[in-house]
Amino acid sequence: MAEGTSLPDSASGLKISGLTADSRNVEPGFLFAALKGARTDGSLFAPGAVEAGAVALLCAKDAEQQLRAAIPENIAVIAAEEPRQVFAKMAARFFGAQPDVVVAVTGTAGKTSVAHFVRQIFQSAGHPAASLGTLGTIKPDGISYGGLTTPDPVALHRELAELEAEGINHAALEASSHGLDQFRLDGVRLTAAAFTNLGRDHMDYHATIEDYLCAKLRLFEDLLPDGGTVVVDPAEKYADRVLDVAGRRGLPAFTVGETGRDLKLTGIRAVGAGQELTLQTARGEYKITLPLIGRFQVSNALIAAGLAIAAGTDSGLVLRSLENLKGAPGRLELAGRTASGGLVFVDYAHKPDALDNALAALKPFATGKLSVVLGAGGDRDPGKRELMGAAASRNADLVIVTDDNPRSEDPAVIRKAVMSGAPQAIEIGDRFDAIAEGIHRLNAGDILCVAGKGHETGQIFGDTVIPFSDHEAVQHAISLEGDT
Repeated sequence: MAEGTSLPDSASGLKISGLTADSRNVEPGFLFAALKGARTDGSLFAPGAVEAGAVALLCAKDAEQQLRAAIPENIAVIAAEEPRQVFAKMAARFFGAQPDVVVAVTGTAGKTSVAHFVRQIFQSAGHPAASLGTLGTIKPDGISYGGLTTPDPVALHRELAELEAEGINHAALEASSHGLDQFRLDGVRLTAAAFTNLGRDHMDYHATIEDYLCAKLRLFEDLLPDGGTVVVDPAEKYADRVLDVAGRRGLPAFTVGETGRDLKLTGIRAVGAGQELTLQTARGEYKITLPLIGRFQVSNALIAAGLAIAAGTDSGLVLRSLENLKGAPGRLELAGRTASGGLVFVDYAHKPDALDNALAALKPFATGKLSVVLGAGGDRDPGKRELMGAAASRNADLVIVTDDNPRSEDPAVIRKAVMSGAPQAIEIGDRFDAIAEGIHRLNAGDILCVAGKGHETGQIFGDTVIPFSDHEAVQHAISLEGDT
């Protein structure tokens, strides 16, 4: 049982062989978590779960009476005020093992890059390491699979146990606001946790920015244990709220950036396709050449370094490893070069702040024009669509508005909303045609940013996922240019 819960008499001596919140996955001896979701109530599937062999059920206290009336008396029913949290802790207890060192990062932008960087830093220091998040689980051999920012508790704790069994003793996790709000990470034994930044996102899920922030703060309020280290750049908006939590709980804080104390950024200058950083540390001054472009990548790299140092890795090894970092797939990734000398980058930016950052990072490298192809996702926060267009318009010389993942919405309606923020934009609904047009217009010194989908390999229309990769589209469009 999970800590803080008690068993009913009917569960005395009961052995659980597995657990799930999906009634379709129930096997004999399983515990079924009858959780209430946005679209359906798991209690409705409890009788079917019992028929499939479930021997115990977990539910909310207000659903207990109704549930008991629908199932046989010999089935154990465990009722809890926060059944999702209890379920996550049950999963942690059931699978048991985790890597010795687990760190987590939350924030609107940068989570994927930070987790990706931390894994590389750990590995460079000789620790078998993995990262888990939007890109899936990436192990030391580089193989990636999966791909939810924060998996469900059973999948997450099973994964952590399997990593530990394989000898992987260090792991870095992305902690999404959904995952934190739904208690998916509860039960993970953290050593350190970081905050990157907070901008507008997920307003289709969170009622207000304050609700969104409070979901993020759960990582530091509830999940990071006593003695765990908080890593943050104090210059970031809302970082003060994270530091307030650390101060109130008496947690050590490791701060980075220009106003940081532990990795203080005192100088930065562009060097080729990278940046030379001057850092003041407890061990003196370091000059590091970071092989990444963009001021936001400096922040991501320093947050990652802070997590690794807070987790016990030697600071000298950590800082030198920054010189060999590789960017996360689809994050300001050079995807192609045209015969005319134009460059094409693919970036995952699908939020206004992230698009601002991506285009601002590319602008100094564009001796000619800077162009962008972008869209916005359907069935997601509609309020950010105009803001996306405005971000594109103020940063780029040419804006092409296209489809992203329309899902169940009318693509033309989404495009119209984006174009309300970029009235001078060109509208091309077909994403390949939009990318091809952007590439066709490139001359020497020009840069095109294809934004919104990054590493994704599908485009969602209704309930159908159509194979589509921005990287492949770029390469194909460039090859067509060569044929003309």
